[in-house]
Amino acid sequence: MRLALAHARYQLLELFRTPIAVVGSAFFPAAAMIFFVVPAVGDEQVAATYATAAMVTFAVMSANIFQYGIGVAEDRALPWDPYLRTLPAGSAPRFAGRVLAGLAMTYLSLIPVVVIAATLTEARTGAARLALAAAVVGLVSVPFTLMGLAIGYSLPAKAAIVVAQVVFFPLAFGGGLLSGPGQAPGFIEAIAPYLPTRGAVELMWAAVGDFRPEPLSLVMLGVWIVALGSLAGWAYRRDEGRRFS
Repeated sequence: MRLALAHARYQLLELFRTPIAVVGSAFFPAAAMIFFVVPAVGDEQVAATYATAAMVTFAVMSANIFQYGIGVAEDRALPWDPYLRTLPAGSAPRFAGRVLAGLAMTYLSLIPVVVIAATLTEARTGAARLALAAAVVGLVSVPFTLMGLAIGYSLPAKAAIVVAQVVFFPLAFGGGLLSGPGQAPGFIEAIAPYLPTRGAVELMWAAVGDFRPEPLSLVMLGVWIVALGSLAGWAYRRDEGRRFS
């Protein structure tokens, strides 16, 4: 654990030395709140609460896909990364440290969304539901963390940037993150349950309100976690085999 915390501290220090990287992870969900949520449903309590939960999911996805997808790919291009792999501690502390740093950045990126919701909309939820939502954030970050790791260990930095962007927006729109429960266009409602973003946002909706998640969305979220975990593990072993065998 001490090694994991040391790696997490190193990752966070590296990120905070480039402030735009910290600001960028929070910018898109905060901008979406201001330009879409506040004027559209800001004065409707239930709708604003669900929209805020969707923007929280948006922020979780953004922080994890881009931080891991691009960050890991950039780290692999540096001499420091192969050196760390030669240390006797193994890969577990590095992975744990990266995940801890990613969670810290994820929660940090949610602050503007929550502040905007509390001050500019009628979104409301109780303390118990707020605590539950905070716990759900850690759960729903899992598939997007694995997706980012799979991208980062599979591709060079320039390709990882493009792939992360290409993957991000279809998942956000296709999962219905820009609309409330049952309010997305018909074709979105048809494909949404099969995407990991839908299961994630439905868990967030259930945490802050009386929404009941669809079983299909939850099953597919589990399938995505298993598939992305296998892909991330394969990408890591493939990268290690190519550079160290």
